[in-house]
Amino acid sequence: MFKNTKAFSGFSVDDIDKARRFYGETLGLEVSEKYGMLTLRLGSGAEVLVYPKADHTPASFTILNFPVDDIEAAVDELGRRGVTFERYPAMEADEKGIFRGGGPYIAWFTDPAGNVISVLQER
Repeated sequence: MFKNTKAFSGFSVDDIDKARRFYGETLGLEVSEKYGMLTLRLGSGAEVLVYPKADHTPASFTILNFPVDDIEAAVDELGRRGVTFERYPAMEADEKGIFRGGGPYIAWFTDPAGNVISVLQER
């Protein structure tokens, strides 16, 4: 039934203007707006809907993962753009905020609404 549909994912934020600036300017994604909602166009061609929600609660999981070839360069560039990296007690990160304890190297950060995003590098 859904095999040939163009499915997409979505998540909420508490401030569309802040989200537009963050995703468009800080992360450099293509962002469009229609009906008071944003559409993020990812490098893969996928689209993600971002919608305002007055009683928004940040997602308690990673909503977007961005694979990169060089996580150190990505973390450095994001840091220059004002991004700070999250640290989690069970996932000890290095001085840059990169977790290297198993699986891909990964660094987490949040959007202005508190939703968790990551950059990751396969080893």
